[in-house]
Amino acid sequence: MVRIRVLVVDDHRIFAESLAAALAAEPDVEVSAAGSGPAALRCLERAASEGRRFDVLLVDADLGGHVPGARPAVPVRDGNEDGLVDGISLVAGVRSGQPGVRVVVLAEKDDPRRAALALGAGACGWVAKDCSLSRLLSVVRGVLRDETHLPPALLTGVLRELTAARKHRTESELLVESLTPREREVLRCMVAGLGRKAVAERLYLSPHTVRTHMQNVLGKLGVHSTLAAVALARRAGVGPADLTGDVVERGGQLA
Repeated sequence: MVRIRVLVVDDHRIFAESLAAALAAEPDVEVSAAGSGPAALRCLERAASEGRRFDVLLVDADLGGHVPGARPAVPVRDGNEDGLVDGISLVAGVRSGQPGVRVVVLAEKDDPRRAALALGAGACGWVAKDCSLSRLLSVVRGVLRDETHLPPALLTGVLRELTAARKHRTESELLVESLTPREREVLRCMVAGLGRKAVAERLYLSPHTVRTHMQNVLGKLGVHSTLAAVALARRAGVGPADLTGDVVERGGQLA
């Protein structure tokens, strides 16, 4: 018999252990439990090193008591031993590190925005914690067949959230595309958290020139602060400059 390996991740110990025990009663299910994001990651890594990878993660949406913002916080390895890693961040980290693992989010209540965030982070399902065991088992088996599971009452709201997010992202991408190559490089430095002086040193430019580039970036993006520019850049998929690599060459067409 092929056994399904499930990891329950919930910082409410009684709930996690009770759910694990109920699932373990199934003849084809093998279950473990973790009480925090970092503990879950250790379980995943240990299982992978032993050649016994988990198939499905059941993750508490409110793991660590945090309510996630517009973007999952990654990498989740930065979470501390108290489990201060929210559930959706854990979804993003797991799907990035072990894409073969299916993740289902367990939630106290239906929330279209957070469900859309979970799906965007790579979750395969959103299930109410008060659902029946048979329903949960159906979802677990379904996601292994590459199905996506959402409560019917959430479907319209989630589709609306995903459509709005995509429209917002597309608009941000168009604004970023209006920047010159040098301005994009400056924006990536801003995303990396570099100040004007640090950007000038990295790109071999004068602080005055960097200031001009930054002003142009803000103007073209239609924002009034560095924080707003960074948020828009993130929505458009702009990553930070690689601070460990070589600096940009002196002079040339980009200068």
